[in-house]
Amino acid sequence: MLSQDTKRNRADIKDVREELDRLTVVVQRLAFEVQRLSEKIDHAREAEENEREKMALKLENAMLKFERRLSAGKPSKKPKSKK
Repeated sequence: MLSQDTKRNRADIKDVREELDRLTVVVQRLAFEVQRLSEKIDHAREAEENEREKMALKLENAMLKFERRLSAGKPSKKPKSKK
């Protein structure tokens, strides 16, 4: 009876170790995927930040061009002399 319990316990321990090995592989794969997705998210965040900065610069450029056109079309402050 004791030897049967010992055999059963050894078999159970072997099963638990195999399951632990399988779970370890799954956790390692999940950790890899989490890291990969985190890097992907960081890259997307940087790309979007760069895009927003580029759009802000384009807007600023357009505003400066518009202001230049307005100031070029303004009448001079000197009164025109009548002849």
